[in-house]
Amino acid sequence: MIKRKRVAIYARVSTDKKGQDPENQLQQLRTWCGRMDYEVAREYVEHESGGKGADQRPQCARLFTDAAKREFDMVLVWALDRFSRNGLTSTVVDLQRLRSHGVGFHSYSEPHLSTDNELVRDVLLAVLASLAKLERQKISERTKAGLERARARGKRLGRAPFNAYNREKLRIALETGKPWHAVSVATGIPYSTVKKHARALGYSPPERHESPAR
Repeated sequence: MIKRKRVAIYARVSTDKKGQDPENQLQQLRTWCGRMDYEVAREYVEHESGGKGADQRPQCARLFTDAAKREFDMVLVWALDRFSRNGLTSTVVDLQRLRSHGVGFHSYSEPHLSTDNELVRDVLLAVLASLAKLERQKISERTKAGLERARARGKRLGRAPFNAYNREKLRIALETGKPWHAVSVATGIPYSTVKKHARALGYSPPERHESPAR
């Protein structure tokens, strides 16, 4: 006797407002399972933004926990963006995570983006991983280009340099003999910078004076 495939349905809407109702997704996904003679083993209904990571969405986190226990054989969603809208790289990681548990993935409206077919699963994941790499490279290139444009306009990037004015302000504060943490608070100079430049100026950390025993 052939064992029926166990399916976990994952439906997500960002909000109950604006006419978003997960039942619209659920009905068609249940009907599809019935037509395919699949068993609906679990249903996960999420009311969270797809921009959040899988572990930041309660129902999605639960889905992955159950996938690790092999509570089902496949995850079924209406569309890939119902499963995740957190970028291609994150989506590929999630699909690979399901695969590591022996669980397939099927997109009802995008069957070409499904991994439940073992013959195309590895090829699809490899292609998606390559696209994710290109996506990361493009983001990196856009970031670098933005920084170069900012530099060309004379905009200072990063922390302001420790100039002569700051050095003199620090020296005056250090002369009071206050602890370096207090100097940092008084001058607004980060403690790590106070420590670095105080030593360069020849100052040592003030000794701590313990209260006399009573």
